[in-house]
Amino acid sequence: MSASTHAAPVPVLSYSPVVLPVPGRPVELQIRVSAPEYGTGLPVILLSHGHGPSNNLSSLNGYAPLANSWAAHGFVVLQPTHLTSRTLSHLVADAPGAPDFWRSRAEDMTHILDRLDVIERTVPQLAGRIDHTKIALAGHSLGGFTAGLLLGAGLNDPDTGNVVHLVEPRIKAGVLLAAPGRGGDALNGPMAEQWPIIGAVDFSTMTAPALVVAGDKDDSRHFTDMGPDWHTDPYTLAPGPKSLLTLFEAEHGLGGIAGYDAAETTDENPERVAAVGRLTAAYLRSRLHPGDTAWQTACEALAADPDPVGRVEAK
Repeated sequence: MSASTHAAPVPVLSYSPVVLPVPGRPVELQIRVSAPEYGTGLPVILLSHGHGPSNNLSSLNGYAPLANSWAAHGFVVLQPTHLTSRTLSHLVADAPGAPDFWRSRAEDMTHILDRLDVIERTVPQLAGRIDHTKIALAGHSLGGFTAGLLLGAGLNDPDTGNVVHLVEPRIKAGVLLAAPGRGGDALNGPMAEQWPIIGAVDFSTMTAPALVVAGDKDDSRHFTDMGPDWHTDPYTLAPGPKSLLTLFEAEHGLGGIAGYDAAETTDENPERVAAVGRLTAAYLRSRLHPGDTAWQTACEALAADPDPVGRVEAK
């Protein structure tokens, strides 16, 4: 693509941290807010970070490639620092719920939605610009696990044996990026015993509309010997409406969505990252605005591309 065919860049505002005190939480909830410079009636994407060896990518300081892309596409992106963040590990190692903080991670998103008016007033130039009825959710890796719970997946609480549901009805649609798959016999890798919570999810009740994004080279041997198909389980095992975007040659970083030039990105590919931002924005725009054809148009363009970044199926 020649430089002359690039669209003009959309200015994006980024503000952090917005600090929300949460009773009982060992540290205050900190959030980064990214938004386009202009526009009103803006829909929201809650972004749940994953794990990873870097210190700051698992926090409000990660996922800049996605946050910036989504904001440029007209969304307000809200990124909390979950208690699993490496930036907090020295503070919360002995806190209730450690080390996976599965319940707290989901509850962070509910706290944010409860205080959306506070966030809107706190961030300069944002007041009155958010559509509080148009809420979406995205999560990468462990964040995809969190997204599944908020979209309706059940979880067999290993401490009590009870099935827990943390569905957040204000969230209208979701995107699960390289999310974990099923448990049971499939969860047989060396990390399975350390993270049994990963295999405790029941996708059969995840009824909210969602796009599952999986790399066809994302082979998470530390959890399973199922191969890359494990990451398509949230699509395969959940009821419709669901869509699946399989990215060709993509590994767990999906080209580098967790951060610019991050060392743990094993498949760095800026074009892939741009495509993830563009396609997920189109999906969520069409889900949040009935009648919007952005997703249909994007899927048709992908199907017609002689060298496509991936393929889409739906149910």
